[in-house]
Amino acid sequence: MPPQMKLTAITLDCPDPQALAAFYRQATGLELHPKSDDDFAGLVREDGLFIGFQRVDNYRAPSWPDQDVPQQSHLDFAVDDLNEAEALLLELGASKPEYQPGGDRWRIFTDPAGHPFCLTGS
Repeated sequence: MPPQMKLTAITLDCPDPQALAAFYRQATGLELHPKSDDDFAGLVREDGLFIGFQRVDNYRAPSWPDQDVPQQSHLDFAVDDLNEAEALLLELGASKPEYQPGGDRWRIFTDPAGHPFCLTGS
């Protein structure tokens, strides 16, 4: 039997790690990693999961749903109230693309660096 892998980190490329970490910190309530800096910032969940944000020179944001610059990955978050979460995220700087294929099941947003992410009702 192959060894079991435990997911410990997810890292997103971006132009400004501190700004993107601040967006996700406000949206999720996760704590900023104490060694975060201008080149690499991270958030830590109580169970140890780490979400990192690394600076990439000449970063090109995904162009979802257009695939000129593919999304490459996206994050999904469960929330109790989709409308309340949407209002908060838009206030924090997220964008909501016009194209929403999930109907009432989920909503798609892009973070300030252009990464698509989804909200689902819990």
